[in-house]
Amino acid sequence: MAFNNPSAVRVYRINPDLTPGDEVPQPGPIDAGIFAHQVRVTPDNTVAILVTRGNEGTPTKAEDPGALKVFAYKHGVLTNEVSIAPNGGKAYGPRHLDFHPTKPWMYVSIETQNKMDMHRMDGGRIQPEIASRADTLAEPHNIRARQAAGTVHVHPNGRFVYGANRAQETIEFQGKPVFKGGENSIVVYAIDQATGEPRPIQHIDTRAIHPRTFHIDPSGRLLVAQHNLPVNVREGDTIRTLPAGLSVFRMGEDGKLTFERKYDIEVGDKTMFWMGMVPL
Repeated sequence: MAFNNPSAVRVYRINPDLTPGDEVPQPGPIDAGIFAHQVRVTPDNTVAILVTRGNEGTPTKAEDPGALKVFAYKHGVLTNEVSIAPNGGKAYGPRHLDFHPTKPWMYVSIETQNKMDMHRMDGGRIQPEIASRADTLAEPHNIRARQAAGTVHVHPNGRFVYGANRAQETIEFQGKPVFKGGENSIVVYAIDQATGEPRPIQHIDTRAIHPRTFHIDPSGRLLVAQHNLPVNVREGDTIRTLPAGLSVFRMGEDGKLTFERKYDIEVGDKTMFWMGMVPL
């Protein structure tokens, strides 16, 4: 499990009845980086990777560097920590990663730079060099408010990888906060089956604000994006509220998405923070 503030990673056993069990003691201190977002174990079950975003700089505070914290992993024990941090972690804010189902390729969304990185794996080791880097935004030179790359998932067939673009900043209009503008979308990449390079082929609006997470159903036919809170949007001289909810997309054979419908969800003063999908 990853914890973001203070940044930490802990390992727990799973009991025979599938309930959470005791924490696994670690042999020594762990450098958990700054603002961890996710932890994953490689498909061969030998390496654990803690994704630590760092923090963007402000006028009064310097940037905190991001990194991928890589550990040897066996029976719940984390050892031999290595940090992957291009440029010392400066201008590098990784948030989420996923693995190709059959090839030694790993895809990492870089939240604060709006990029999708690809790393190769060799003999159970993550290669620190960025093998390929692609933009997440349809208009990377037209950023109207803070953009943040989010979740990344590889399609079960290994031919496509999907990432989320998020924006939610507001400005005042008629005395109310309204969406400032930006890309709330899912970007679809075709994966070169020889090199692993992701090539963007579609950006599709999610029809709500801030798709924090999304998931692909195990059959690979549907993608559902989750939006965590309602936001006012301006339409001419009027204001309309876009509710929190779930946007459902059909996945085509070409990897591209078709919007099907949205389920609006009343969250009140709460935040719908996360969602996932499991097979029946």
